[in-house]
Amino acid sequence: MSLPSTDLEADSWAFALSIYARPGVADACLALQNEAGVDVMLLLMATFAAVKHRILLTPDEIRILDEACRPWREQIVWRLRAIRTELKTGPHPAPGSETEPLRSKVKALELEAEKLENRLLAERLPLKQPGKDAVKQEQLRAVLNNVIMHFAVGREARLNTGLSSPVNVIVEAAMQDAG
Repeated sequence: MSLPSTDLEADSWAFALSIYARPGVADACLALQNEAGVDVMLLLMATFAAVKHRILLTPDEIRILDEACRPWREQIVWRLRAIRTELKTGPHPAPGSETEPLRSKVKALELEAEKLENRLLAERLPLKQPGKDAVKQEQLRAVLNNVIMHFAVGREARLNTGLSSPVNVIVEAAMQDAG
């Protein structure tokens, strides 16, 4: 059960872009990122593994994937995101028509950095014998909750009813691709 890593990388990236573009998913992902420190790329990779490969990542596998991409995420992706965010509000001359092209370029670089993170995750995705049946909503919800708990540890955030709504949005969108 082995796909070439380039196919897995391309498939997982296409899945991430597709699901992120669905109504409510971007806001749900950002809520989980802001409230529990969730890495959206890892969350989407776990969703991809479940929906497309019927592989339910364990907490240990989630930890291993996080360790594989954490330096890139923290040192590159977060820095680009911080610059892009700062250009929305300042310093002078931002925000403005003269700084918007720069912000757009930084946004494109951030997306490219996330694509490289996706590659790191795809290279380390533990492809194993898939389950026989399509993943059920409650199984996907459990995996996503494990991802959230992994990132919430040490942030004084915890899985609560406030985070169940964004999870439900992502599960609903992902289940459209299940099968």
